[in-house]
Amino acid sequence: MKIDATKPLEYGSEENSNKIFGFWIFLGAEIALFSTLFTVYFVLVNRYASGPSGADIFELSGVLVETFLLLTSSFTVGLAIHSMRLGLKKPMMIFMGLTLLMGLAFLGIEIAEFFTYVHEGATLSTSAFVSSLFVLLGTHGAHVGFGLLWGIAILIQVKRQGLTLATTNKSFIFSLYWHFLDVVWVFIFSFVYLKGLM
Repeated sequence: MKIDATKPLEYGSEENSNKIFGFWIFLGAEIALFSTLFTVYFVLVNRYASGPSGADIFELSGVLVETFLLLTSSFTVGLAIHSMRLGLKKPMMIFMGLTLLMGLAFLGIEIAEFFTYVHEGATLSTSAFVSSLFVLLGTHGAHVGFGLLWGIAILIQVKRQGLTLATTNKSFIFSLYWHFLDVVWVFIFSFVYLKGLM
């Protein structure tokens, strides 16, 4: 396979460039998915029947910790890609590991938050508002969970194979996915939690 030395390794072949382009198309579909979920949420946000509203169940302290973890993990995945481009395998793996640990902590807090909501009487069948909230947050959380498994698989491959055309391409595509999840979370934080607490 011919390697283009003028480009970063993750773009080093036509196949790699095509995979990255294809992933951008996939992210376009993900944008459509989350846009639909946000639209459903905004339509149903005031339909809480006799159940709790956002102001009744949202707690800003936990959400701020979640936001800090996810935004910081976006920074560390950026450092992982920077290290990768410098050919520094060990720092790349450390920053990727930190990213995944913060993602795991985020997911743990979100799951605890769901249990708190249920304990306070907010379940999928409580109201249209709660069901749309759970589907939106649950879909994002499921994406984070998938990202954790994907990131672990990449770390194993990098450890075994080093920084190759294949592993750098996969790592870069993973970073695009992780940044996308962070952008979605910024919208959730701003338009679900902050707006819901007003």
